[in-house]
Amino acid sequence: MPNAKRSSTGKPPHARINFDDRIDAAAAARKAALEKFLARRDDPAFQQKQAELVAVAEARAARTAERKAAKEADATRFAAELAAKQREEQRLAAEARATEDSERKAARDARYAARKARKK
Repeated sequence: MPNAKRSSTGKPPHARINFDDRIDAAAAARKAALEKFLARRDDPAFQQKQAELVAVAEARAARTAERKAAKEADATRFAAELAAKQREEQRLAAEARATEDSERKAARDARYAARKARKK
């Protein structure tokens, strides 16, 4: 019983096609794909779709730029707040040191005065 997939020559279908036929078929497929692409390029529906895609891309770029600007503004504001907070902390620390120094001087003067009072 002969195999139904084989031809009368005894070769499978893919073996009956020679290399030149495969090259020609590939070239024809490439040419057909190119013609399809070029025909699509001139299609008004395709041009409208491309225009919509460009508009979407431009809107996305604008939103990205807005987010970047907002992020930079937030970073600038945060840096300014941080700098103000650090200046306030430094001012408070300087006041605390000044108060501590004056208390230390007052305590030293009191000890000095007490020592002088004992000597009299």
